[in-house]
Amino acid sequence: MSFRQAFDAERLKREADRHARDEAERARQEADDARSVELYEILAADPGFLAEKKLALEHTRYTVVLEHADYRLRAYFEDAQINVTAADRRSASTMTAAPTKQEFVDTVAEALDVLARYLADETV
Repeated sequence: MSFRQAFDAERLKREADRHARDEAERARQEADDARSVELYEILAADPGFLAEKKLALEHTRYTVVLEHADYRLRAYFEDAQINVTAADRRSASTMTAAPTKQEFVDTVAEALDVLARYLADETV
């Protein structure tokens, strides 16, 4: 094999590897987005509960947020994990300064459990 052939073969291998990484990343992102939609739809299925608790439900790509005047509950989906947080607006001048609870989970069901626990903590 000539130097030129070896060089071309290496270049093609690198391009194929990059393409495979890009495709894997795209698949992870699509799965994260689909799971965020799943959580959103579960929460949106009970508008009476949301109204009773004075919660506004929002969904953006990879993120589901439950907004209340006093606190924010958020689930962020990335790399097959879900980062669930609770932030208290009552004790902070800005949302970024608010004390935050945080837990990482793997499934939508676990995210629902954590959100329910955080919501119970906020409404006690």
